[in-house]
Amino acid sequence: MKREVTQILDRLAAGDPLAAEDLLPVVYDELRGMASRRMAGEAPGQTLQPTALVHEAWLKIAGVREARFNDRAHFFAAASEAMRRILVDIARRKKRLKRGADPEVEPLDESRIEIGAPPDEILAVHEALDRLATEDPVAVQVVKLRYFVGLPLPNVAEILDLSPRTASRLWSFARVRLRQLLDEG
Repeated sequence: MKREVTQILDRLAAGDPLAAEDLLPVVYDELRGMASRRMAGEAPGQTLQPTALVHEAWLKIAGVREARFNDRAHFFAAASEAMRRILVDIARRKKRLKRGADPEVEPLDESRIEIGAPPDEILAVHEALDRLATEDPVAVQVVKLRYFVGLPLPNVAEILDLSPRTASRLWSFARVRLRQLLDEG
């Protein structure tokens, strides 16, 4: 599968208009798995829709005409970033609604994704990640895949083309450093 994804990404980079259509069926199950793992730890009673998260993320990454992915790892990093941004946007919307903004009732729609983590936590981690990115961008990628997508470390290591030990070391470092950054902020 790795090779097939890379070949399709090469076609996409070369301007093949059908490459995006060929890519989705190949990566869909893995993207769905990423979204499912992210939603699995949520509180009972949540209306969790991993499919909606995958579709929103796909629209974000496939909708950019100039998008170029160097390889499979780069593509999945972009997908995890898209999921992160979607979850942060939802957290911001929840926080705004909690303060009384936008009081009109919104229709229930499958593209609405409920998340169990408190919006303040998601926004704080998001901001701390921006600061951590100046220190260690690879550690930030590990956090995005672990915290925002819920991937286990072996999968993170595979996607980022790291050894499992390096992925574990980066995850440990990032957790400690993020805690420091959150305490400062």
